[in-house]
Amino acid sequence: MSGRDRGSRGRGGGGGFDRGRGGGGGGGRGGDGAFRGGGRGDGRGRGADRGGPGRGRGAPSGQIYVPRDGIIPPPNPAVTQAEEQYVKSLSSAGLPDIGGLQVGQNFPRRPGFGTQGKHVVLWANYFEFVPPPDLLLYRYSITEVKEQGDKGKEPGGKKLKQVIKLILEQPPLQERRNDIVTDFKTNLISRSKITEDELKALPRSIQYRAEDEDEPRISAPYYRYTIQATGTLTVSELTEFLTSTNPNAILDKQPISQALNIFLGHFAKASSQHTTIGANKSYRLDQPEVTSGNLGAGLTALRGFFSSIRVATCRILVNVNMSHAPFYNAVPLVQSMGDFSKAYGPNRVKLQGFLERVRVRTTHLKEKKSKAGVPIHRIKTISGLAKMGDGANSEHPPRIKGGFGSGPKDVEFWLNETAAPGKPGAAPAEPATKTKGKKQGKGTQAGTPATSQRGPAGSGGRYISVYDYFRSNYPTVTMNEKFPVLNVGNKNNPSYLPVEVCVIVPAQSSQAKLDPEQTAAMISVAVRPPHLNAKSIAENSSDTVGLSPQTNIYMRQYGVSIATKMITVPGRVLSHPQVRYKNNEAPFMFPASWNQQDKNRNFIKFNTGGSMGSWGAMMIAMGQMGYAFNNPAQLNDTVNGFRQALVSLGINAPAPRDSQIVRIAGPDDPALEDSLMGSSQPSLLLVILPVKQAPLYNRIKHIADTKAGVHTICVVGSKFANPKGQDKYFANVALKFNLKLGGINQTIDGNKLGIINENKTMVVGLDVTHPSPGSAKTAPSIAGMVASVDKTLGQWPAIIRLQKEARQEMVSELNMMLKTRLNLWKTKGKHTELPENILIYRDGVSEGQYDLVLNKELPLLRDACAEAYPAAMTKKGLPRMTILVVGKRHHTRFFPTAVDKDRMDEKTGNCCNGTIVDRHVTETRNWDFFLQAHNALQGTARPAHYFIVLDEIFTKRPVPAPFKNHADVLEDLTHNMCYLFGRATKAVSLCPPAYYADLVCERARCYLAGHFDMATPSMTPAQSEAGDGGPGEAENVDITVHPKLRDTMFYI
Repeated sequence: MSGRDRGSRGRGGGGGFDRGRGGGGGGGRGGDGAFRGGGRGDGRGRGADRGGPGRGRGAPSGQIYVPRDGIIPPPNPAVTQAEEQYVKSLSSAGLPDIGGLQVGQNFPRRPGFGTQGKHVVLWANYFEFVPPPDLLLYRYSITEVKEQGDKGKEPGGKKLKQVIKLILEQPPLQERRNDIVTDFKTNLISRSKITEDELKALPRSIQYRAEDEDEPRISAPYYRYTIQATGTLTVSELTEFLTSTNPNAILDKQPISQALNIFLGHFAKASSQHTTIGANKSYRLDQPEVTSGNLGAGLTALRGFFSSIRVATCRILVNVNMSHAPFYNAVPLVQSMGDFSKAYGPNRVKLQGFLERVRVRTTHLKEKKSKAGVPIHRIKTISGLAKMGDGANSEHPPRIKGGFGSGPKDVEFWLNETAAPGKPGAAPAEPATKTKGKKQGKGTQAGTPATSQRGPAGSGGRYISVYDYFRSNYPTVTMNEKFPVLNVGNKNNPSYLPVEVCVIVPAQSSQAKLDPEQTAAMISVAVRPPHLNAKSIAENSSDTVGLSPQTNIYMRQYGVSIATKMITVPGRVLSHPQVRYKNNEAPFMFPASWNQQDKNRNFIKFNTGGSMGSWGAMMIAMGQMGYAFNNPAQLNDTVNGFRQALVSLGINAPAPRDSQIVRIAGPDDPALEDSLMGSSQPSLLLVILPVKQAPLYNRIKHIADTKAGVHTICVVGSKFANPKGQDKYFANVALKFNLKLGGINQTIDGNKLGIINENKTMVVGLDVTHPSPGSAKTAPSIAGMVASVDKTLGQWPAIIRLQKEARQEMVSELNMMLKTRLNLWKTKGKHTELPENILIYRDGVSEGQYDLVLNKELPLLRDACAEAYPAAMTKKGLPRMTILVVGKRHHTRFFPTAVDKDRMDEKTGNCCNGTIVDRHVTETRNWDFFLQAHNALQGTARPAHYFIVLDEIFTKRPVPAPFKNHADVLEDLTHNMCYLFGRATKAVSLCPPAYYADLVCERARCYLAGHFDMATPSMTPAQSEAGDGGPGEAENVDITVHPKLRDTMFYI
């Protein structure tokens, strides 16, 4: 079982240290992108939530990207003209309003382009892709690739790629080699047509040959395959569609876009000087000194590029962005394990997660060389460490004396002594005697691992340890008996190697979540001023991605040209709303942030202060970790000082109970649960942690939220006790207190919330989090929903449910979830009627799933409303719904083209907060926009992308002044809402309903940490003994919040 930490969320890949839906704040793949409350740019998935303007390592004042020729082109006027003409055509055609859609219809037409704000010209990280007008692409599928035989295995990964390379070497494909591009999985695209006769002339199977081998090995398997023509694509159909201003034009763009993406990605995939991750990320291997950084614990960060074909009005574009990823150091495995152990100690579970699926070459045998003099390596893939249960169904299963991760003296396999010895090898062999009517067994093959063997009836044999076998056959190999033995076979057919004969193969990316130290190191590599990222994209990406005909032969063969300059686009900078506190008091505002203080630096009271019942503080003392306070009296004094801060901010906080100190050995110590579950426990606890540690935090939240029904706010003792800046720190912690108590932290002027200010619109946030690499096989997907209860948008109670299937994005229990939110609208929001409008921000849906929101989720939402709403309202067509899909993991970035304090952030070199772009990188027929509401403290700011898949609200109403169209209305509302995230005193990059739904899903991951993070302290080696290990199936009861907290913002 893998012991890897969860990766990025991911929620932290494509771009950003995507959390990959797992791993907040850091690990996993890297890129750039500040998200959340004005946080970092490149690197972090989430930045700082609170505080004032802050400082960052941005570009020095006034630095922008300027191309080598010094010329910054204006936005393409032909695109602007086509966009305007489309809007006129839509209006003159008299087309009916299609905002309200039924299942199966297309998405709403764009009602126009936004007009509000200061106009600005920006670089966008796109290059124009120009195909020849007569370009035809012939598509072919590669299917049924399997080893010959009744139980032929399907190759995957590197082996499948090599099989397809061998197929392309067969005549007549070899003669067309420069015409053919492939994804090295299932698709071939050819510039010229491969006839049926030519396809039939291909051999039905090929014998496998490793990349550096001149001839196949005698025992190499044969692979059969099928290639079939699947159609012809006329690329001009796509370009004509994109330039057409006919609002009724229809084209399925996906097949041509997919084919062009295969064309674009083939260059790096086919190159030995590059390595790729997925379909779109490529990294050069020949310039490590300028593209890498040491992450420690056996990993190195590589800087590369993401690239993808995008379609926009009038043109096809190539989106190129920076991408960073952790790779294994190509060193002897002993060295890598040593580096890993320095960071994590003798943690066998974590080590297995680190090594699982890593490819190594063996060194105990002399390597042969190809005719070109290239060494022919013997490559093995590590499946894990030796453990009980390996080969359990074999006649003579291995004997593991030392348990999970045993050393070479404690791992024994069956040696079949009557087998033909052949050359001395790492493995005993099946018998070489011939038996009539049966296949001859394999002889001993030099370089194969130690493997238990079956012999003929009555044959002799004995168990031998890996240590003794290698000492006998390879006396030059020095083994450390404490190092674990590797299984390079699988659970059913294990094969063993000592670590000393393994060297890690280059160019292998790591899927594991990075630890805090590695995250910091990755940030130092990935975080760069925006103008440097723009320069790298514009001037250095060509050789890595293959954007130049000088380096990419396929561009010449296909007649394709790609512009050498990034495009410029028109943008606008929206003005920020005024934040308000109690008695309509306004704080002094910085760009996208403010301090909760008046001009005399006195704290301003929350808009609505919550009331606390009994409360107190609990300080956790764990192991040998130091104490933040010298004695209980000092602790009580600090807690009382914190109480005074709460009162000054408007929270009704009585005197706290005497603080308690709980001493535990670790997160799983029963004393922790006993303390939190105590019968005399207050309704709210300030928990003072010894250090910031995820397992401890997860354990506290699980017990308090689901079992004890106690609100907890966790702080790190060293920060809480530090007198320097203590008043601001207390104020930041108070933000969470007030939200949990049902208070409202800040509001904005009601007229800035448009339709919401009428108090008849409920705003909903919806998100789904999925298992990530390193999660248990039983780890589920989790759906989280939040919804507002009134027009202030100050309180967002939440509900969590497990999905029926892991990795299922469409929410299966939407009906029940929405009905509970509608009930709270009436009870908690004190409304006599249900909302007339439901505005939904749906997070986490990829472009290819937009239609599923309409086809799968919308019917469930409508069913919930049909059951909850009275007939009098449903007869009026209520409620009306609008659904926006919120995208964070895209790769679109914008950069300033001029130094202008009103249109750029002079401290960091980013675009100014409030920057919005809805044209030139979008497609006119769709209604979408990019919004950067926040200020990134450092790195390149990442805008959020909003795509409207349904509108029954805005286009049904007149356009209010001062707006000129419905696009203005929705863009302004979404931007203004970003100032209402209650946990921050700054605008956040993601609209609060989507942000809150994300936090709900993250809290659910805390409850199921044993499923999502298999390397937690509670995951013991014993759980890995029999194979998979880990927890059983998760159930909704595991994430059910205690009734006392259920209708609160417990997840803050």
